[in-house]
Amino acid sequence: MGDAAGLLRDAGRVTVLTGAGISTDSGIPDFRGPNGLWTRNPSAQRMSSLQDYVADPEVRKRAWQSRKEHPAWSAQPNDGHHALVDLERSGRLVALLTQNIDELHQRAGSSRDRVVELHGTIWWAVCLTCGVKTPMGDVLPRLDEEPDPGCTLCGGILKSATISFGQALDPDVLDRSARAARDCDVFLVVGSSLTVHPAAGLCDVAVMAGADLVIVNAEPTPYDSLAAAVVRAPIGDILPALVRDAVA
Repeated sequence: MGDAAGLLRDAGRVTVLTGAGISTDSGIPDFRGPNGLWTRNPSAQRMSSLQDYVADPEVRKRAWQSRKEHPAWSAQPNDGHHALVDLERSGRLVALLTQNIDELHQRAGSSRDRVVELHGTIWWAVCLTCGVKTPMGDVLPRLDEEPDPGCTLCGGILKSATISFGQALDPDVLDRSARAARDCDVFLVVGSSLTVHPAAGLCDVAVMAGADLVIVNAEPTPYDSLAAAVVRAPIGDILPALVRDAVA
């Protein structure tokens, strides 16, 4: 922890990238960890494939049932989320980039204008035909009678406003994220496997711009060798400690 704490303490500008690992203490499982959703049920990956989702009504039905049962609806922010609020309040947070779709950062108190949702949000649904967005709370009650609900405006296929495999990231979101990666002294990664691109590639962007890469994650990542410091410890314990030391 020593090297990571020192780097954060000396940094004037910090950009953070969070992955599923920061939300596991809130009861939201990750995907690739030992108890991850896809580790336990590899077939669940089909629900995250845009091609399969569009082509197969049965995949859509399973995906909608999964959304209805998603733990995000009742999850509460944990100490890791709150630690990043403290970092923001210290005046040194450039941006909070997240691969998560649960909005727990915002619910913890992170400013919505500092949070950049790389992979979208589960709290909204979007029509793949006409693009209209609808609060997810308006769609889920329809599932008892419509297991594969369509758009009420045009009849098109609905899905959560999240990025699926095979679906491009919003170019404005990606551009803003790259700018934040370039504009920091420390690029802090928390709870991400760093295997999904282009989000993982933001580490390269930050390091090439001169930032120190700090990784806090339970499992090894492909970017560990590029990092100035790697910390393997429970995020709910180590992240608050790192931030407390940095902002003291």
